[in-house]
Amino acid sequence: MRQPVPPRILLVGGSDHDLRIPFLLELAKMGFDVAAAGTCSSDPFARNGIRYYPYSFDRFANPLADWRALRDLRRIIAEHKPDIVHSFDTKPGILVPAAARARPGTHVMRTINGLGWLFSSQSLPARALRPAFNILHRATAPWTTLTVFQNRSDEAFFKERHMIGRGGSCLIPGSGADIANFEKRRSEGPSAEELRTALGLADAEVVITVTRLSRIKGIPALLEAAALVYAVRPGVRFLLVGSRETEGKLAVTQAEIDRHAPYVMAIGPRSDVPSLLSMADIFAFPTELCEGVPRVLLEAGLAGLPIVTTNMPGCPDVVEDGESGFVVTAGQPRQLADRILDLLHDRDSAHEMGQRARRRVVQTFSLEAIVDAYATAYERLAAGATAQTKTESAQTGSVDHPARQQAHAMIPENLPTANPSRSEHFGGNRNANV
Repeated sequence: MRQPVPPRILLVGGSDHDLRIPFLLELAKMGFDVAAAGTCSSDPFARNGIRYYPYSFDRFANPLADWRALRDLRRIIAEHKPDIVHSFDTKPGILVPAAARARPGTHVMRTINGLGWLFSSQSLPARALRPAFNILHRATAPWTTLTVFQNRSDEAFFKERHMIGRGGSCLIPGSGADIANFEKRRSEGPSAEELRTALGLADAEVVITVTRLSRIKGIPALLEAAALVYAVRPGVRFLLVGSRETEGKLAVTQAEIDRHAPYVMAIGPRSDVPSLLSMADIFAFPTELCEGVPRVLLEAGLAGLPIVTTNMPGCPDVVEDGESGFVVTAGQPRQLADRILDLLHDRDSAHEMGQRARRRVVQTFSLEAIVDAYATAYERLAAGATAQTKTESAQTGSVDHPARQQAHAMIPENLPTANPSRSEHFGGNRNANV
């Protein structure tokens, strides 16, 4: 019998697309023919043997840059000839369906990983651009086979505004936590003692955040909260890990950070985040952004840290208030400070919350379960959602995992076939094909 041909999948993202390399590698192990297009460096993809197509776009409002990005994506899609183009991030979710029109028969799948600055900021530019966002998503919806949401808030938002394409939608919680890789990086990184010595922390209580040092990420609120906590517990230190220079006008200034020395330290982006998390006592994520499922919350959970975060979309999906941490109102430094102090005062309860956070990430957000859910969606697209798809997709692995059960149940079964000439489902022995 002729060996079925695996569908060619092109995953399109932005500046942090390299963080999805473990996701791509897992798909490749399952037999999918995967490639990536993004705006980050090609080096990490080359090291992992993944075909990579660079393109450029401005994640801020820039019509000329958007036109160039659309042109580049059309070229990449024409060159790669994928069966399925899968976009992540806000702008690619609009640009990819438009670009894929130039190649009829290509399935378009988009993951909405948060509504971002546009629906978080109350600034005049953000409010002015929101109608355009809605119009563009409604315009590109007919060219989209399947829309994936990472949290229910975003799914409800799109449904209310009729911005979901003909193929329907499903919920897959995040891009997955690569537990094995996290543990490997932690074991190979510096010890807690080495880090504390290098950073001059000694035996200080450490509250850490890992995020872009942007206003929309709640850093000004965290700085105010840090001052309130320091007034009560002068031995505390707040560690800010992440880039400031990439945030343009939204960046917190160095002067703002310096005003909170010595109890606030900004150490820039780091490659040893798992080790830094393991050294800390509490993880604070003060975001004021409409998130998808924040990857940093998953890593903080894997490190066994109790978490204090905000009620912005995506965060309560990870952190159960009072169980694995605390959820406070965004933009409220006093609430943030009070909950951090609660955890510092009661270390036994904080430890128990951290252990519950880890269990929740392992049980609900593991990379294995998330990849399996996306594999089911790809297979149903490639097979035209036939009965064969359901049978063979069940054979890819057990569906006893809670996230896997949910994803198999929620992915639409009546997805249209965009390319009959390549819609034959693949099965048998899945060998990595990157």
